[in-house]
Amino acid sequence: MLKYLQGYPSETLAKVQQLVEEQRLGELLLKKYKTTHSIQSDTALFDYVQALKSEHLRSADPLSKVCFDSKLHVIAHALGTHTTVSRVQGNKLKAKREIRVATLFRDTPPEFLKMIAVHELAHIKEKAHDKAFYKLCTYMEPDYHQFEFDLRLYLTHLDSGEKLVWGQATM
Repeated sequence: MLKYLQGYPSETLAKVQQLVEEQRLGELLLKKYKTTHSIQSDTALFDYVQALKSEHLRSADPLSKVCFDSKLHVIAHALGTHTTVSRVQGNKLKAKREIRVATLFRDTPPEFLKMIAVHELAHIKEKAHDKAFYKLCTYMEPDYHQFEFDLRLYLTHLDSGEKLVWGQATM
């Protein structure tokens, strides 16, 4: 039941389990995150991620594509992906970088979208989920770890079969 929270301390898991059993996890999330974002198109998503990249990773390779992807599934633990496609053009090697975000993020609070965008952008500089990677994530979003944990709570809530209806879109 708590598959998205593996690795967290047993006290934390016990508290979450109690919230799930009392059907209060959704209420907690709705109290903390009141609205969804307004980014619904691939163009708007590209602009949003590009703005984050320009602010925090100016010298990183350019992005050629950013889009929502309905083929990414939470079950496979893929909330977003980053890829580099290399092609030979003449005597030069050209690399195109793409970020794909699970369509699940179309209807979530802006903090969750920012967390996944920051996560995928960090992979441009750091490939592995190591100390340097998470340091870069928290540089781009100081509350990264809290947003990631709360997103895991949201996924746990979805697993319970209940939906959340967030308020009006913002951003």
